[in-house]
Amino acid sequence: MSAPLLAARGLAKRFFENTVLDGVSIEIRPGRVHALLGENGAGKSTLINLLSGVLRPDAGSIAIDGTEHAALTPALARELGIAVVQQELSLAPNLSVAENIVMGAVPHRGPFTDYTRLAAETGRLCQRLGLDMPLDTPVDRISLGRRQLIEIAKALYRRPRLLILDEPTSSLTGHEVRILFGLLRELQADGVAILYISHRLNEVLELCDWVTVLRDGQRTADQALDGSDPASLVRLMVGREPGDLFPPRPAHNPGETAIAVRGLVAEGISCVDLELRHGEILGIGGLLGQGQEETLRALFGDLQAKAGEIRLAGQVQRHLTPIRAIEAGIVYVPADRKREAVLLPLSIRFNLTLPSLRRLARRGLRRLQDEARTATDAIRDFAIRVADPAQPTLHLSGGNQQKVAIARWLPLGPRILLLDDPTRGVDVETKREIYLRLRQMAADGVAIVLSSSDTLELIHVADRVAVFRGGRVVAHLDRDQLSEEAIVAASLGVEAELAA
Repeated sequence: MSAPLLAARGLAKRFFENTVLDGVSIEIRPGRVHALLGENGAGKSTLINLLSGVLRPDAGSIAIDGTEHAALTPALARELGIAVVQQELSLAPNLSVAENIVMGAVPHRGPFTDYTRLAAETGRLCQRLGLDMPLDTPVDRISLGRRQLIEIAKALYRRPRLLILDEPTSSLTGHEVRILFGLLRELQADGVAILYISHRLNEVLELCDWVTVLRDGQRTADQALDGSDPASLVRLMVGREPGDLFPPRPAHNPGETAIAVRGLVAEGISCVDLELRHGEILGIGGLLGQGQEETLRALFGDLQAKAGEIRLAGQVQRHLTPIRAIEAGIVYVPADRKREAVLLPLSIRFNLTLPSLRRLARRGLRRLQDEARTATDAIRDFAIRVADPAQPTLHLSGGNQQKVAIARWLPLGPRILLLDDPTRGVDVETKREIYLRLRQMAADGVAIVLSSSDTLELIHVADRVAVFRGGRVVAHLDRDQLSEEAIVAASLGVEAELAA
């Protein structure tokens, strides 16, 4: 067995009175794909930040190639060959693909930027990752999935010896996942150590050799993955037998039509027909980037329709804007919670009450007591795990941040809830809590649109599924038609072949 590239011993970290890591040790070896698992809030992100020098441990040490360091810095970690791809992307949206990849490591020829080398090296990386857009394309013009791949290319540009990947496939299509896995296996064969964090347990079992599990800030398992299955991994993560992930689905008895879309045309949408009723969950599936996000944005008034019509309770909506949508009872939770859904530096209480500040105010003055009560109710109703509502939202785990992104709309009593990949990058227990809450809301008459890249989620949570391809709906699948095969076939345009 090769010597550890990185060996961490007894790492501990506290934030205020909260112990996040308590004596955690881990060894990462060259040529091994090492999984790091745990529920949201288990301490995974804190451990990553310690290993990459973003945070300094309160106790313990980190040894690289046998040389012990009381603490790393980001610069020292990069110098030692550690590269991290965080779940929350760190790209500069106004810079090009190539500029983002080489950020902080721009090649030079003398005092000048070596543009020939820059183009050649970034072009090769993009080709290996299946990125076929022009290198001068601004990052803010491309999809979330492709931004994820650019973040990975940015890490690989530095030729790391240890590559840390936090939920790298959460925004990728199945094809992009296959390309990424092929590249990771090449890196593994070249002796690169890979620390892989994911809640997609089937991917972990397919790709990884070893697993370390954290629970409540402590290491509960460190073992080979041979003979493991998803259920056994969940037991290690939660400390008990896994319950059913998806709640029982009640009889499908929707109410009146909440929203009807006919011939909708907008940027990224060629022609969309949809109908959503009160009390039902309408799933939206298909390969990423087929018009799903644009449709949700158009229904929220964030993207202007060029043709077609949107009817709310039978009334045609003209010049719909987000303000008018909210007034009509439509709310939207985007996929990118860091950039679009919550204000991470601000308090949990403020994020939970921001959409309803006007309703909570009296004569233009904020009523702090009412705001505190509203936030407390939202924390309770959505089971948000928080020590103090006054703490910054960025101190919450990713799953609890996602709960805040959804719960902040509840005080408005929405009639229509638009969700874009609401369980991306959250653990299985948090997923179940979100599913239960969505089912409860649907039972109370809320109409829900659930756009998801997780096919199983659509099958088990949605009452019906509309499959997108090329900016239009190509299949409407009722409950008795829902299956992975049917959704994937419609996504790829091979319904006829499967039917034959």
